[in-house]
Amino acid sequence: MTDSRIDEFFLGMEEDGSVRLIETHVSKVYLTATRAYKRKKPVCYPYLDYSTLKKRKKACEKEVELNKRTAPTIYLGTKAIVEKKDGSLSLSDGKGELIDWVVEMVRFDDSQLLSEVVTTKSLDRGTLEALAEQIAIFHQGAKKKLDKGGYNGLSYIINNNAECYQRFGEGVFDFEKIEKLNSQSLVKVKQVKPVLEKRQEDGFVRQCHGDMHLRNIFLLNGIPTLFDAIEFNDHISCIDVLYDLAFLLMDLDKRDLKREASIIFNRYMDITGDVSGLAALPLMLSMRASIRAHVGAAALKAKGGDGVEPRDYLDNALMYLEPHTPRLISVGGLSGSGKSRLARKIAPEVQSVPGALVLRTDAIRKRLSGVGMLERLGPEGYTKKKSKETYNALYEDARKALQAGQTVIADAVFAQEEERKAIQAVAQEVGVPFSGLWVSASPEIMANRVAKRKGNVSDATVGVLQQQLNYDLGEITWSVVDSSGEKAKTVRMALAELAET
Repeated sequence: MTDSRIDEFFLGMEEDGSVRLIETHVSKVYLTATRAYKRKKPVCYPYLDYSTLKKRKKACEKEVELNKRTAPTIYLGTKAIVEKKDGSLSLSDGKGELIDWVVEMVRFDDSQLLSEVVTTKSLDRGTLEALAEQIAIFHQGAKKKLDKGGYNGLSYIINNNAECYQRFGEGVFDFEKIEKLNSQSLVKVKQVKPVLEKRQEDGFVRQCHGDMHLRNIFLLNGIPTLFDAIEFNDHISCIDVLYDLAFLLMDLDKRDLKREASIIFNRYMDITGDVSGLAALPLMLSMRASIRAHVGAAALKAKGGDGVEPRDYLDNALMYLEPHTPRLISVGGLSGSGKSRLARKIAPEVQSVPGALVLRTDAIRKRLSGVGMLERLGPEGYTKKKSKETYNALYEDARKALQAGQTVIADAVFAQEEERKAIQAVAQEVGVPFSGLWVSASPEIMANRVAKRKGNVSDATVGVLQQQLNYDLGEITWSVVDSSGEKAKTVRMALAELAET
């Protein structure tokens, strides 16, 4: 059975000839008006084996099983391509002379792929935070894989990447850069080995997505939805949850969407509080860029091209491994001062992707209370004891993140002088530079902002602000940023202050 004959069968499904074929180096997807049929090519790579009919059948079944976790209404099942007695082809549940297998999916609007959406408009913060929440919930519910991932898992992928470069990289890459990347990656993975092994032991290695970039996320009735998870290699899909997230962050960075990457990273961290793996994140970002580089090279071998994008990915993979000196920035101010907006805006400006980690007491308080980010807490969430627990968690998370090499922005009211001294002491303890910003505006402006809030993590009301206005703040030694004017001007003033400290 020739491949072209199967193509003709699917392309002829619509009388008007409107069926579209999308081809990669490992699969073909036939798009009809209402369905998508994905067929796996009989190929074998260092990381994937579809070489036999039996293996392709198993891969199709596993693909449906895994993707029903995030897109149950899209993945319908598997279908057999069979040859009937008259020599024609048809789809069935297996009756007839078996030719191949396909995954059957509901066709969705291609324009809703996030890879397409970002080319025509920017993604709003609500959609980005909803995506981060979807990913966090998916990770928290995914099956733990204590025998996968960790140091051995990442080392396997690094070595697999090196093998793929040797197989597909000739004529595309500068092999001196490849050797540099391979050696630096192996050094880095050894440095973070204790972190990786502890995370493996603690259950952070799970049956993840494995291929979480913008082309594998779409908007289903406006809701970000993951699809096309990897089924062909457990070493690639049973991974550390941060390594799963790293693909999306790297993809956003490659598209120069640093703001979007920062928002997703920080909302994910708001929900999970997963600071223990941050020391390994630069390596994980590098590995994701490395994978895109050699996969791109393989696609060029199959379809032709000039190799520019694979080389760009290789350069990015090296860039992520460059050393970074972290710093601690504290942003304080009363409710409605604009401190949280300012923290969010400067986060992607003070460190490369994923940007600074914004530790917000409003989010930490919700996480410690076991409620959703937008769920309002009652008085029990704001007792002196709960507030002390919240600030202590802020200090501890900041300490861990800074020790991992991650720049941190601590976002809190910091109304008490002892709280401001405590966060500054964290920087002194870790040995990193400290900058403090105190954001202020007139009481009328702050009250107006609080009154207009919608979908905000903060539970503060105008009444709470009135109480804060009566606080004895003590001596404010941090740089004061007036947020009364234009929002962009406030950001520029803050960045100027940070540049001087």
